[in-house]
Amino acid sequence: MISPDPRGRPFTQRLGVRLALALAISLLPLGVISGLQSRSLLDEARARSKAALLGETLLSATDEAGLIRGARTAVAALAASITELRNDPTRCSAVMQRVLALSDGAYSFVVFVPESGTAQCTSNGEEIDLTKSKRLARQRLDPKPDVVAIPQGTASGTSVLAFGHPVLDRSGGYLGYVSISMPHSVLQGTGAPAAELGPVNRLEPIALITFDREGVVLTSSNGLDAASTFLPDDQLLSDLATNGTRTFTALSNEGQERIYAVFPLVEDTIFAIGSWPTDIAVGPLERWVSPYLMPGLMWLASLLVAMLASELLITRHIRSLRRSITSFANGDHRVKDLALSDACIEIRDVADAYLKMTDTIMRDSAKLEDIIHQREVLLREVHHRVKNNLQLISSIMNMQMRQSHSYEARTLMKGLQDRVMSLATIHRGLYQTSGLADVRADELLSDILRQILKMATGPGRVFDVTTHFDDLRLTPDQAVPLSLLLTEALTNALKYAGSDGTGKHALNVSLRRDGAVGAVLEVSNSSGPAPARAEAGTGLGSQLMTAFAQQLGASSEITVEDGLYVLRVHFAVSLLTEAEAGVRPDLTADPDDLPSA
Repeated sequence: MISPDPRGRPFTQRLGVRLALALAISLLPLGVISGLQSRSLLDEARARSKAALLGETLLSATDEAGLIRGARTAVAALAASITELRNDPTRCSAVMQRVLALSDGAYSFVVFVPESGTAQCTSNGEEIDLTKSKRLARQRLDPKPDVVAIPQGTASGTSVLAFGHPVLDRSGGYLGYVSISMPHSVLQGTGAPAAELGPVNRLEPIALITFDREGVVLTSSNGLDAASTFLPDDQLLSDLATNGTRTFTALSNEGQERIYAVFPLVEDTIFAIGSWPTDIAVGPLERWVSPYLMPGLMWLASLLVAMLASELLITRHIRSLRRSITSFANGDHRVKDLALSDACIEIRDVADAYLKMTDTIMRDSAKLEDIIHQREVLLREVHHRVKNNLQLISSIMNMQMRQSHSYEARTLMKGLQDRVMSLATIHRGLYQTSGLADVRADELLSDILRQILKMATGPGRVFDVTTHFDDLRLTPDQAVPLSLLLTEALTNALKYAGSDGTGKHALNVSLRRDGAVGAVLEVSNSSGPAPARAEAGTGLGSQLMTAFAQQLGASSEITVEDGLYVLRVHFAVSLLTEAEAGVRPDLTADPDDLPSA
């Protein structure tokens, strides 16, 4: 599975996604062409279905068309021969009966209707009164051949199709008309079964309807009552009464989508319309499935295959290699088995180069660590020897003080001895610390304070000491002058500290951060009498503190606050990396770069 990026980077930046998108873009023209071809094939299939429907409609209407043409021919011939018999009802009826008998059941009734409307020449020999017939009225106004659908024939009592033809005398005068009735049952039984309707196999027979030019339904293979449900709801039959053939798709009056085929059954007179449901004529798959669906699915499948292929062949191996590189970069130098045996050659080459690089880095790191260890041992030894030498000097000075009889000389040498011991304390901190380029200020200043107090306290001089040291790390270039400055400040503070009335002397020492890269050393003591402070001492301590502050790059101030004599020294803490490179402290540097414990 393709896992999300744990670092929240956009999903589109993944190699598998980009390969899939590149493949998708390259396959897009083929997908478009495939979709257009599918659309063309579907249109062609539908056109073939419509053509097959038209052919099957013509085939289904073949027998019906033959019966209709036969009936029209028979009624025209009978109208031409009835002129001599119209005044002899007996002979005329005999001719009508003979025509009925020769139809072999195709006709149900034959009649000559004179202009008067009282028909005595009938195939059943009975007189019929048609004086109120609308058909007779139309024939009187416009004598011409006609076809009329009669739901209930006057003689037969069943649904018939009546074919009429006017009877004229030699001068063209209208004498009446001859009518042959054909039962609808005969016409409905002439359609070919569904299994015999050509190359398209259907599940239901075609719905075949005939109509005249005025749009009147004449016959229906599904019955006249149900004929309207199969007709298109947006077109009139009279508008479809044309001599040409056509096919179209429309909704029927009952809301079903159907394919229609229209053609003239008798030119300019009778027309036929056949229809099938679209899902049968075209097929449900062709109807509901878009021609662009399969090309689209193939296109999406190609994207999925591309992503899976890139995942299996490339990206999973790259992720494994990335995890190993990231782990190594974060300090874990245990190179795990990459398991790239099934990766491609290029990725294996990259992995081999990475393994060689890690081996080289680890060997070089081991050599550097050995060199650094040797330098650390040597440096520690140097600091240790310097500390020992300074302690030796201090011991010599102590021996000299015991032999000296001058109080001033002993005092002077005692100050020098304190300063030498401060230097020894600094070097002891340098060789005892875990690093070589930095010194823990809290440990160093605590040792100096403890040493100075040990030498300065005695009976009658008890100090109430409070300290606060932040976890700062100093370079040796700052640790030495700061230590010497603190030594002089403590010497002066202990020397001139006054009592609070209980025999105790207050002493406060602190080293705090100040802003981004600054620090403040503060030494305060309970102030003694001003004259005593002014008269005592030679001023050498103040001169040394000024010199050490300049060496530290610091600014100092001396104030008296609430009975305390306060010395504040502000300086910038050198960054370890810049100190090693010989760069002065940057007051705008990031506080995270401050050396700290």
